[in-house]
Amino acid sequence: MGVTAKHIIIKGKVQGVFFRKYAKQKATELGLSGWVKNIISGDVEMFAQGNKEAVIELLEWCRQGSPAANVEKVESRDAAADTNLSNFSVHYD
Repeated sequence: MGVTAKHIIIKGKVQGVFFRKYAKQKATELGLSGWVKNIISGDVEMFAQGNKEAVIELLEWCRQGSPAANVEKVESRDAAADTNLSNFSVHYD
């Protein structure tokens, strides 16, 4: 079975609430590769790939997020898989 990849934007109170840390933990637990980072708009951007069911579970998790987060909206679109990624990381750029 092929790899499912998604580009995800999470909107709401998602910066300064350890969203990236918890997202990395969840993605790693699910066996996904990709990355997560804060973006200038105040949202969080994420790329996740792996087993379809695991990607769907991560998307569902994003709707709640970290304990202190207040997620207002999750946008996702299909993306091309990135064969250079072997783990899930937090980007600080």
